[in-house]
Formats: sequence, C-alpha cells, structure tokens
Amino acid sequence: MPAQQRSAALVPFVATLSPYELGPGPAGLHRGLPSSTVSITIPEADSLEIAWLGRPASRERFRAVVAGLHLDPAELRQEGGTRGVWLTLSPPGAAALLGVPASALAGQVADLADVAPAMAHLPERLAACRSWPHRRALVEAALVAGLARHRASTGGPGLRAALAALSGTGRVQEAARLLGCSRRHLSATVRGGLGVTPKEYQRLLRFEAARGRLVAAARAGTVSLAAVAAASGFADQAHFTREWRAMAGCAPAEWLRAEGLVPKSSIPLPPPGPTMGA
Repeated sequence: MPAQQRSAALVPFVATLSPYELGPGPAGLHRGLPSSTVSITIPEADSLEIAWLGRPASRERFRAVVAGLHLDPAELRQEGGTRGVWLTLSPPGAAALLGVPASALAGQVADLADVAPAMAHLPERLAACRSWPHRRALVEAALVAGLARHRASTGGPGLRAALAALSGTGRVQEAARLLGCSRRHLSATVRGGLGVTPKEYQRLLRFEAARGRLVAAARAGTVSLAAVAAASGFADQAHFTREWRAMAGCAPAEWLRAEGLVPKSSIPLPPPGPTMGA
C-alpha cells in the first residue's frame, strides 16, 4: 500500500507518530505525563525502564511499551541509546489497531509483544532501518495490518459520540444532555471503553490542553501560568498549579526546566518527549 494510503487509513486512530530523543548521553530520562491517548514507545536500541513516580517498587523493563490512559506521572529511562519511535492512539484506535480495548490498558504499562504479538518484531526491525521514512513506513505497515485484523473492534459509534461530547463541554451532565442519555449510561459507556470515568477523561483533556499551551508559551518566551490556567478552564493559577503537581509530580516551572523548555534568547527549543500515555 502506498505511503499516502497507509497514512490516510490510520488518520482516525493515530494521533501522533514521530521519532523521539530522550536527551544526550548514554542514558536518557524523561517524565511521562498523563494523556487522553494510548501510547506506544519503541526504542531503537536496548530497552525502556519505567516506574510510576514515587513508587520505585513499580520499576519494570520493557523492550517496547504500551501505556494506557493514566492519571499519574511516570519516569522513563532508556540506556544504550536514547532514540526511538513514539506513537499515540485514540482510545478507539487501541481496539482497532491492537485488538485490545483501551479499558484493558487503563492505568497500566505492558510490553508491546504481550499486547499485540503480531507487532513483537518492530523493535528489531526498526533498529535495522537507516532513516526515519523507513521507520515510519515500517510502523505504519504494522498498524495497517493490525487494522485489517481488528477493524470491527473500534468501540462503536456510541463511544466515539460520548468522547466527542465530553471533549466539547466541561461538564459531564451537559455531555449527557447533548447525547440524550442519562449520566449513568454515559459513565458506563466511557468506563467500558476507556477504563476511566467521564470526569477523569475530561480531567485528562484539560491537562493536555494546559500542557500544549504551556509549551507554546515557553517557545514564545511568554510564559504566564495565570493565562494558561484561564485559557485551559481552571478556576485560577493556584488551581492549575495544584492539578499540575498532582498529575505531573512537580510544579509547572520545574517541568519546563526539566524538559529544556524554559525560554532562552535566540536558542530554538526542542520538541517535548513522549508522554507515555504519556
């Protein structure tokens, strides 16, 4: 299948597909933040070590990792090479491409080979590719093959409509009204498809929106936490900072410094690393 057709077939299900760089040196460390997507991180070499922040006993090693929707931050460490491929899937995309509903992955990280055995070959084959276009084509081909196997497992129009309604309003009750259903029915649909509640899903959406605005402001050299808070639907800056600490494990300014996103005159800022879910 030509590259353009592959990409078009994946548009409804793949939110991001890009190379990543965890940083210079033999070992890269990155903080994986909560998000409303299912993420897949495939190192080009060696493996990933992941632990939920503040829970060192949770540390595990993966050759390639799939992370479901989660509301807690994690730490990703990659040794022996700090580059790889990172992609994020919409919740319906997890079922359509991997054959596993997003609800089965919620709050968890798992090896790609265990979640989608047909994709277990990707790490080794990616390591043999010599350019990003070849890596992208390899991953897209694997996803399109997964779509052919699992296309019927997308969660149905009810789940897609529920997610669209929750994305369009800040209140769960208003989303239920727009859908013409009860709040209980909406909750059952979302929990069954995603593994989180409608309120938690909206919390993830708001956090993602704030993260995007924070990065954009840092790139422009105009960081204002109060402005980011107001634009993202928080009551005030204090509310935004509390929520950021709860979901990122640090203050917004600390995260910006750790990611190298603090504005510096005449120095281009690098793109943020993978969210793992983040």
